[in-house]
Amino acid sequence: MGDNILVMCDTYEPPRVGPDGSLQPPKPLPTNSRYSCAAVMEKAKDEEPWFGIEQEYTLLNALTKWPLGWPENGYPAPQGPYYCSAGAGCAIGRDLADVHYKMCLYAGVNISGVNAEVMPAQWEYQVGPCLGMDGGDHMWMSRYILYRLAESYNVEVTFDPKPIPGDWNGAGGHVNYSNNATRAEGTGWDAIQAQIAKLEKRHAYHIAQYGEGNERRLTGK
Repeated sequence: MGDNILVMCDTYEPPRVGPDGSLQPPKPLPTNSRYSCAAVMEKAKDEEPWFGIEQEYTLLNALTKWPLGWPENGYPAPQGPYYCSAGAGCAIGRDLADVHYKMCLYAGVNISGVNAEVMPAQWEYQVGPCLGMDGGDHMWMSRYILYRLAESYNVEVTFDPKPIPGDWNGAGGHVNYSNNATRAEGTGWDAIQAQIAKLEKRHAYHIAQYGEGNERRLTGK
């Protein structure tokens, strides 16, 4: 909208000239996972894969690195009243979470919801459903907007899977997935079970790819 735009870019190595003087095809940087994702999504395009991502995050005091609104030298009351809560002392940081939602809408990000999470100062927003790699693109842009917005509040945002040890909720990016087969009336459930069976065979490998520290969230330690 207007004259202000946000741009999502792929990253590549500088152009290289071959021995014959010709310009070589650009080579993606090792961190450019979008490049390989595009190839996979091209293969799967006939299946029309949908992604819906639930992104949890925790707000931190920029000076103390302790969750926003928590006692300086201690902990708040145990978890229970904070999830999808309302009221001071429970829904800590709602103004930031709500403004982030509105900024994403204005920017054209496919954001579909927001809620307070189980741990105080922890929030979640949902991106999607998105087709193919749009899910990743919209998620990255939503995170960028969140980081920039948090600057205005002098608050830090962390996506750490287990920001506080002990009996405190972890934070994840939960991915909901479907394709034509799983959405088909009458046979969708069987397709879901077949896909899960394939995932089971590479469970440990997948967990290792989903980000550092996930084992702390999954074990609760």
